[in-house]
Amino acid sequence: MEKQQIKERQQEILSLIKQFCIAKLNEEYYEIAERLVNKLGRKRDVPFISGQTEIWAAAVIHAIGTINFLFDKSNKPHASIDDINDFFKTKKTTTGSKSKLIRDLLKMGVWDKEFSISSMKESNPFNQFVMVNGFMMPISSLPEEYQALARQARAEGRDISFSSK
Repeated sequence: MEKQQIKERQQEILSLIKQFCIAKLNEEYYEIAERLVNKLGRKRDVPFISGQTEIWAAAVIHAIGTINFLFDKSNKPHASIDDINDFFKTKKTTTGSKSKLIRDLLKMGVWDKEFSISSMKESNPFNQFVMVNGFMMPISSLPEEYQALARQARAEGRDISFSSK
């Protein structure tokens, strides 16, 4: 498939995702989905070349939703797996298997730095820890100047570790 065909396919999938995000989610979910679809489109073997665009759109939402606890009713926004499949007229098993393929391909997990919504990034319990000489330690246990360095690095989206060697 040529680059132009891949771009057209991406736009079809993103258009469907946009409709779902307007109806059920928010702009942040769309921006993350757009980033994810674009990243998939740059893979050597683009996974969404074949298959129905509705299935891929549902799978992208499902993959992002899985790592961001979208299916937990206590979270806002919230959507169920049935909401996704009803909207895109897809089957749970197909959506779930494509979602797993996406998560595995992009090594996505809970508190993923690239594909987590902002509230998930902020609630990441690992943000309170830093590596010191290969051991995980609470940032609050460090001297004040090192705490400031760690917090500044995290604010810039970087990770930091310390060594006394």
